Formats: sequence, C-alpha cells, structure tokens
Amino acid sequence: MKILLTGFEPFGENPINASQRLVEALPITLNENIHLQKLILPVDEKRAPEIVQQVMDKEKPDGVMAFGLAAGRTDISIERVALNLMDFQIPDNTGASISDAAVVSNGPAAYFSTLPVRKLLNKLTNAGIPASLSLSAGAFLCNQVFYSIMHQIAINKWDIPAGFIHLPTLPEAAAQNKKPIPSMSLDLMLKAAKIMITCLYEEITLLNNDPK
Repeated sequence: MKILLTGFEPFGENPINASQRLVEALPITLNENIHLQKLILPVDEKRAPEIVQQVMDKEKPDGVMAFGLAAGRTDISIERVALNLMDFQIPDNTGASISDAAVVSNGPAAYFSTLPVRKLLNKLTNAGIPASLSLSAGAFLCNQVFYSIMHQIAINKWDIPAGFIHLPTLPEAAAQNKKPIPSMSLDLMLKAAKIMITCLYEEITLLNNDPK
C-alpha cells in the first residue's frame, strides 16, 4: 500500500518547518505492507498545488496525509475542513500575497477530510500524545494544498482517503522565537505520525475488504 506524505519548506519567520523535518525523518517503509511516498512542497501558491497534483496523478497513492506547521498550536491538530479560500496573512516564499481569492474557481465551498479523523484522535490521545480535531486549516498554503488534494480526488472520483495534519513548532525553533510558544519534540511527532499512518492503513484495508 502506497501512502503519500507531504510537508512544507520553511517560510516567513519560521526558520525550521516541523512538517519538513517529520516527513524527511520517517522511513520509506513502516513495515512490509506500508510504503511511504515523501514529498516536500515549496511555500509557493502556484507550484505547491501543481507539484502534489502531478505526483498524485503519477503515483496513484492509496491514501494521502499532508502535514504543515501551525506555530503557536499546542498539539497535533487533525484538520476536518478545507475551505475554497486563499487569504494570506503573510506573503508566500515568492512574495505573492493573496486576499479573498478562491483556491479553485467555481469549486465547492469546502471539502471534509476523508481521513478517519476520530479514530486518529483516539489513537493519539490513548497513546498519551496531545491531539485535537480542528475546524480551520487557515487560509494560507496549508489550506490551499489541502483543498487542492481533496478537489483532485473528487473530480477524478478516486476512492482514496486524504486529509491534513497541523504540527506544533519544534523546540529548537521555539527557542529562537521572540515570544514563548508551545513546542513538541520530533521524536513525539514521529511516534504520532507512525500511529496515524498505521491507523490509516488499517482503515484502507477495512474499506478494501468491505463486500459492498
């Protein structure tokens, strides 16, 4: 089973992006059944959606789990909704600044994550990892890529689960911040990611074996 994982390069005042560190630190295979396709995206509103869409077209993953940094959050935030909205509070890494624009012209107002979000939450909290369900992936690149992934799956009628996970700041990045902000170690994030990927694998296996 192939699961596509995406993260982002550093951006803005964040010299380290936890999502990049996490995706790069994960192994290519978790076990003999789970192969991970790892992709680091530029913080570029034009290129990031194009790159992930091209990889999805080519590789045809069985599931997609995208990650991003949300500096200031206290836990692993499992996003539930992708909005058809770009409203950047800071420019992307190319200097582009967008306000009140659609991710996809005439696209649906929103998509729900098709990851087993409640199961992911329960698995993480039962393992003692701080986690929550979130109703807002923001209106920057994280939300844009999240929406783009869900839209591509919808228009192609692919039967694959996908969604987005926001991560807190890494301790080494928090230490460089001008104000105190919450952080989480890479080791704990890796533990969380492996739990979530395994849960997603189990969910896909159940769906594939459903006689319907």
